[in-house]
Amino acid sequence: MGELSHDWFLDVRLKLRHLQLFQALDEQRNLHRAAEALGMSQPAASKLLGDLEARLGVRLFERHARGLTPNWYGEVLVRHAHSMLFELQHTGNELAALRAGNAGTVTVGTVMAPAVTLLTSAIERVHRDRPGLKVSVEVGVSKALIPRLLEGELDFAITRVPAGFPMERFVFEEIGEEDICFVCREGHPLTGRSPLTLEDMAAYPWSLQPPGALMRQRVDSLFLHHGVSPPARIVDTPDVLVSLALVDKSDTITATTREVAGLLCAPQRFRILPLQDALSVQPYGLVSLRDQRLSPGAAALMTTLRELVAHQRYREAG
Repeated sequence: MGELSHDWFLDVRLKLRHLQLFQALDEQRNLHRAAEALGMSQPAASKLLGDLEARLGVRLFERHARGLTPNWYGEVLVRHAHSMLFELQHTGNELAALRAGNAGTVTVGTVMAPAVTLLTSAIERVHRDRPGLKVSVEVGVSKALIPRLLEGELDFAITRVPAGFPMERFVFEEIGEEDICFVCREGHPLTGRSPLTLEDMAAYPWSLQPPGALMRQRVDSLFLHHGVSPPARIVDTPDVLVSLALVDKSDTITATTREVAGLLCAPQRFRILPLQDALSVQPYGLVSLRDQRLSPGAAALMTTLRELVAHQRYREAG
């Protein structure tokens, strides 16, 4: 494949039907089933794919007895087909919202702590000026949110950019760090122990974010730094509510941010263990795609978030 022109998609006559076929082939890995899913005949689907491959001068899918699999060229087109089709669907949702008298839609992803106060405060403020704005909030860990941002499923996110992702694709506006604390139930055997050690805590069951999550890495590093074997019994879950339910009903210990603990951990039911080591995870911030133009609703929400962050910093400095 030689160098493609800026408007190569016009040269090869790329159509919406091609994008739909790429998506169907990626899901079905079989030309007959993909054609059926699109309501077209197999010969028509085969001709649609073959004509595009001929214009591009490369094969996009490898044919074999079991069906078709995308090669490197095909993987590129499949990935962007998913993204473009999602963007078209998102555009339709925004148009439908505007026709219904709403002020558009915005989907934002966030790690848990900012969703507790910062994002909810921003949404409440934006809705004063744009009461019809439809806001969807997706809560998750950074490793799950960043791929969704890259795929176009999120307008922006309040998160971190984990290692391994192309930093040049993002605009990162730092907000702050998250302090970590350890939570157990009221009446847990460790609540009356002083001084409290990591060896004491490791003897009990834990509920933590999955391996690879930043908070989990900090907890694992704490045990490693002190030469203490990590807990042998760990339930892996990204959901803080699942962790707190386990804590409430057993001798399980969990790690969460102080902000989340302050909101969800009623003092008559939960206790924060007084471990001396101060823990925090790397700064999180507003993350958007560098080459993406935000919708008016998403831009308004991000502007409000910036204002709240600036106000918070002013108060802390004063």
